[in-house]
Amino acid sequence: MDQQPTVYWITGASSGIGEALAKQLGKRGNSLIISGRNLDSLAKLKAQISSEIQVEILPFELTDLDQFPSIVQQAIGFFGKIDVLVNNAGVSQRSPAMETAADVERKLMEINYFAPVALTKALLPHFVARKKGHIVVVSSIAGKFGFSLRSTYAAAKHALHGYFEALRLELKDVPVYVTLICPGRVLTKISLNAVKGDGSAHNQLDDGQRNGITAEHCARVIDNAIQQKKYEVLTGKMELLPVYLRRYCPPVFYWLIKKVKAT
Repeated sequence: MDQQPTVYWITGASSGIGEALAKQLGKRGNSLIISGRNLDSLAKLKAQISSEIQVEILPFELTDLDQFPSIVQQAIGFFGKIDVLVNNAGVSQRSPAMETAADVERKLMEINYFAPVALTKALLPHFVARKKGHIVVVSSIAGKFGFSLRSTYAAAKHALHGYFEALRLELKDVPVYVTLICPGRVLTKISLNAVKGDGSAHNQLDDGQRNGITAEHCARVIDNAIQQKKYEVLTGKMELLPVYLRRYCPPVFYWLIKKVKAT
């Protein structure tokens, strides 16, 4: 009997890391469910993946948490199962804390924290019933330390780590695996789409993103981490150094982080 392809559900698949990951996973013959808000971009992505790969498009709005149970049922209905959920969708921030409106802070928390938590919880009964599953959370090195102009974004990513590390322990006997991915700077549109304090788009490609690793490189790292069922993976360039300095040499970390350009 032929083994059924692994079914991956990727949110935020219309661009950046999500798009690159869909292409990477498609190369290995996996079945895909790709989600995002931009239907045209999702359709274009589907067309770029081999016609031999089964790809289903499932657009939905991350801030409409009440629809998640029905969205999950639609997703399961495509292939009769989901093996891996990749919580990738998110939005970044480029604004001082004192200049960030409360409704913008709530939006950042809603998209970056509450949405992946709610989507995961809606899918968990499926994983538990099948006695297997894998949850992948694309976090950030901002989930490891705070950084200027990203106060609420960093708060949301820190919250992701606390939640999903606790969830991993609760699900260890199922088993459902949890992998946290912490990219540094990646050459995507994340800084272009980041929100300013008033909620408007930053609309600038920051130097950090311009000089970051490619989305394709990040996708290969994520794919490898999933295959090896790793707990947590960091990927990037020299911007990862503060993560280790904060843990092993805090005085140097706090001295250095004040000197890093906040873009």
